[in-house]
Parts: sequence; structure tokens; C-alpha cells
Amino acid sequence: MDQCLYSSGERGSGVGRGGGGGGSIRESGGKLGEMGAAKEDEYFYKKQKEQLAYLKDHSQNEITFHKEQIKRHEDAIERHKKLLKEGEHHSS
Repeated sequence: MDQCLYSSGERGSGVGRGGGGGGSIRESGGKLGEMGAAKEDEYFYKKQKEQLAYLKDHSQNEITFHKEQIKRHEDAIERHKKLLKEGEHHSS
């Protein structure tokens, strides 16, 4: 067997050599295949970064929403306590 065929494990180095299939450019191997793999990696890195930024922003919005809901509920509890005290004061 040709050892050279199995020694390269770099992405984009061609079919069966760690690069796997992925289109004619990547299958051809060489610098063009490596560039294709690098661009693919960059695309997914950027996509993941966008998704994490969205998730962070969405989580912040959820936290703000729930804090506002807590404040509204606390205000409502205080109003009801005040009404109860006023009711007790008038019935005595």
C-alpha cells in the first residue's frame, strides 16, 4: 500500500485522507482543497458566533422581561396588602 496516501490527515487534503468527500474542489486535494476547507471552517465559525450572540441577546431580553413581571407582581401584592389593611381598619 502507498503510505503517502494515508499519512496526510489535513482537512481538504482529498478523499480518503482526512478531508472526506465534500465536492469536486475538496476532493481534488491540494491547496484548493485546503482553501475550501478553511472557508468552510470560517463560515461555520461565523455562523456559530452569530448564533451565540443571538442567544445571549435573547437571554438578556428574557431576563429583563421576567424582572419586569416580578416588579409588576410585587406592586400588585403591595396594593392588595394595602387594601386588606384599609379594610381591616374600617371594619374595626
